[in-house]
Amino acid sequence: NKKTEPFDADEYIERLAWRTPGGGSKGGAEAFDPKRLLEEFENHIEELKQLDEKIQRRVEKLEHQCHREAKEFAHKVQDLQRSNQVAFQHFQELDEHISYVATKVCHLGDQLEGVNTPRQRAVEAQRLMTYFNEFLDGDLRSDVFNNPEKVMIHILPSALIIFNRRYPLWFADVKAKIASKYHDLERQLIQEFTAGQRRGEIGRMREVAAVLLHFKGYAHCVDVYIKQCQEAHVKEKLDETRRSDIEQYLKNLYDLYTRTTALASKLTEFNLGSDKHTFLSKLIKNIFSTYLESYIEMEKDYLRTRSAVILQRYYDSKNHQKRPLGGGSIQELKERIRQRTNLPLGPSIDTHGETFLSQEVVVNLLQETRHAFERCNRLSDPSDLPKNAFSIFLLLVEHLCVDHMDYALEIGLSAIPSADAKNANLYFLDVVQQANTIFHLFDKQFNDHLMPLISSSPKLTECLHKKKEVIEQMEVKLDTGIDRTLNCMVGQMKHILATEQKKTDFRPEDENNVMIQCTAACSKVCVYVSRQVERVRKSMDGKNVDTVLTELGVRFHRLIHEHLQQYSYSSMGGMLAICDVAEYRKSAKDFRVPLVLQLFDTLHALCNLLVVAPDNLKQVCSGEQLTNLDRNLLHAFVQLRVDYRQARLGRHFS
Repeated sequence: NKKTEPFDADEYIERLAWRTPGGGSKGGAEAFDPKRLLEEFENHIEELKQLDEKIQRRVEKLEHQCHREAKEFAHKVQDLQRSNQVAFQHFQELDEHISYVATKVCHLGDQLEGVNTPRQRAVEAQRLMTYFNEFLDGDLRSDVFNNPEKVMIHILPSALIIFNRRYPLWFADVKAKIASKYHDLERQLIQEFTAGQRRGEIGRMREVAAVLLHFKGYAHCVDVYIKQCQEAHVKEKLDETRRSDIEQYLKNLYDLYTRTTALASKLTEFNLGSDKHTFLSKLIKNIFSTYLESYIEMEKDYLRTRSAVILQRYYDSKNHQKRPLGGGSIQELKERIRQRTNLPLGPSIDTHGETFLSQEVVVNLLQETRHAFERCNRLSDPSDLPKNAFSIFLLLVEHLCVDHMDYALEIGLSAIPSADAKNANLYFLDVVQQANTIFHLFDKQFNDHLMPLISSSPKLTECLHKKKEVIEQMEVKLDTGIDRTLNCMVGQMKHILATEQKKTDFRPEDENNVMIQCTAACSKVCVYVSRQVERVRKSMDGKNVDTVLTELGVRFHRLIHEHLQQYSYSSMGGMLAICDVAEYRKSAKDFRVPLVLQLFDTLHALCNLLVVAPDNLKQVCSGEQLTNLDRNLLHAFVQLRVDYRQARLGRHFS
């Protein structure tokens, strides 16, 4: 389970906005719902107020309890103060007695020291002469030179240092031997100090340090101690989580390295020598080199594992077993052919309205990647930073774009019914809407966190190319799905017209008893079109809305145009057809696309040819809206009139 992270108010608000339908910004104002977002914020604020009141009541209860216990404690303190006064009086008496005894002991000590000091000097002089004689003979027999235990715990007599600094000229050979032994002892002591620190033997370290205090290399002992402390602290923090909890290991590594570099920056303010930057950098490198060398591989392993867990947890919550895509079975071949054509190769997959896209999953993947980019920026060598950042980006592409988005698009395409399906549920527009939101989040991550790491390197071109390639691949599938969805919409309109429109609608049996209004088929088609136009607006933003509505409008017009040419029209039937086209034209206004409205204006003008008096046909055909149309098209519409042959209307087009 993922460990609880510190509360971040900005991140909490951002998550709340992303999860709220209509709360995010996708580049266009149409999809943003401020009322919904305000309502969601007000609900959360109300919940926080209730929580605050609950906590306040608990605080008051605890304060009351605290006051009661404070009074009890005050009584106890008073009792203790009285006992303390009695004890203090006894202490003063004892102190006076001890002072008297101490004065006597000090006087006795002074007398003993006066006797012992000359004796100690004589012993030291004798020992000095013994050591010097051994160096002179070249035979070091004393334990202080031969027994390692004696060397380590014996407080080295100042005689060795004196011999090394002050000697007659005729003892040059002895000088060399003393200097050699001096350096050997110093090296051994530093090694023993280091070993004791590694074993955690504080007492041993204290003994060796006391001996080293008399050597020139004592400062080096301090350096070794500091270095070992740093390495031991880093090792303790990192090694225990390196195999058991990679996420915590990466967080600890990032935290320790950040704090260490910050400390190094502060230390540069002090006078540490001319090469202080080099010294500090080398020191940091020695401490972290082992961990930094394997950092990026562990980062990728963690990110790969964590992303897979996030995705699998989501699909498990949907009780969905991921279908393998891209295989070579006959069924999958049929599916791909059906996705790219309108051939009826079997029933589509029923997803029950599930898009298999989750903004929560996307936010989690992007957050994990954002943390990875931050660690990469801090822990990567500057020369490797662009390469490492690119490898993290590729993992984001793999899990977000391919494993999640591309898979959802494939499933969405498989779920689109054929164009001739009846009462089809078109969920692919929901997939488009969510995919569009995810595109914006993905692009923001790319610009905010990846670009700063690669902007000045050759990897920039490679990243931009990869991003373009991935987006174009998904846009192809989105375009395919939208195209097939539009086919389904037109197919549904066609089905309504085929089942609701009757030939007698435009050739009523009783011409004198007809209400001039649109037909039932037209009304149902217009209601259906209005719903689909609204769905398209909710699912897309920006220029995509106009592009898709233009295509839908053109197909809508083509369908109505071809549909009207299937019937013959009496004079009153022509009036009803004009009423239908006028109603279709109202629906065309909802598209807010000039081309679509223009097409229906022209169709409305064509329908006038069904009712105009024969003598006025030529004049109407020369009107502003029809003058540029193909004469054959005009003729085809006139031929739909029931009086075409009787009134010899064809002569106007000969």
